[in-house]
Amino acid sequence: MWYKQTHMSFAQLTLTALPDFPLVQPGDDLAALILRGLQAAQIQLADGDVLAVAQKIVSKAEGRTVRLSQVTASARAQELAALTHKDARFVEVVLSESKEVLRAHANTLIVEHRLGFVCANAGVDRSNVGPHAAGDDDVLLLLPINPDATCEALRARLHAVTGANVGVLINDSHGRAWRMGTVGVALGAAGLPALLDLRGQPDLFDYALQVTQVGLADELAAAASALMGQANEGRPVVHLRGVPYPFREGNAQELIRPKSMDLFR
Repeated sequence: MWYKQTHMSFAQLTLTALPDFPLVQPGDDLAALILRGLQAAQIQLADGDVLAVAQKIVSKAEGRTVRLSQVTASARAQELAALTHKDARFVEVVLSESKEVLRAHANTLIVEHRLGFVCANAGVDRSNVGPHAAGDDDVLLLLPINPDATCEALRARLHAVTGANVGVLINDSHGRAWRMGTVGVALGAAGLPALLDLRGQPDLFDYALQVTQVGLADELAAAASALMGQANEGRPVVHLRGVPYPFREGNAQELIRPKSMDLFR
């Protein structure tokens, strides 16, 4: 149920990065690591809390790595590599994760990822993959196979242990076609509305909102990203408390704009 806010209402969103989170390895139990981190932060989960989990640790735990030395570039990858000035083997990995190439020019390869969202390089990345010892500099990290399913599995494990009904996000950093800089976005979501439909709700003057839909999961992912950082911060899990909206079942696929409504392609 929705309640009209008054000028006396009080709202607070609190974000806490879980401290001393270990480097994640393939096969690690992320739920157990998160529960350990919550204990270290002296946080007891409550209904309505949200946990934002960095894509990289999910991909690492799921073993989503590829070695360039084991990749053979196709003719299409070689063609795009010449346009983008990228390693043709890297481009081949990007193509393997993509439905469609949307833009390709110097240092830029924008695709529709197999999960439906549009991003650079299909999310394939070299940064923060692991120690760059001899022979390790050709390791690439791919996005999780099914981020929504991973979020649901984490949510179920956390509920089983703590009894709390929480939301879980997997967030990543994406660029935007019309603004500079990357922002956090939700690749996966469970236990909360990824897309919040406010149409029909009254504004302060009782005007019914006509078109307002809020990318709530993206807003929370961006907030968490401000704490996670982009370099060597080592804060891949953020606890959020105070989300001022009712929860429901949801997933990140809600956020993908249908092609018929996409004015930028």
